[in-house]
Amino acid sequence: MRLHKRSLTLHGHRTSLALEPEFWSALEEIARSRSQSLAATIAQIDDNRANDAALASAVRLAVLAHYRGTRH
Repeated sequence: MRLHKRSLTLHGHRTSLALEPEFWSALEEIARSRSQSLAATIAQIDDNRANDAALASAVRLAVLAHYRGTRH
């Protein structure tokens, strides 16, 4: 499994996120469909994740929910 790490700013704080290339592509597609930046899309996921959930896991679940047509 190969992960690609990207740095971004969420709510004014720099962070990095490592995901598989397929998840990055899906996130970019979701962001375009919402007319948002990638960081804004990830920030929304971050805002809605459980306190004990890792950001990478929350992102993967949000992508899955998007393509399943379910709310996450």
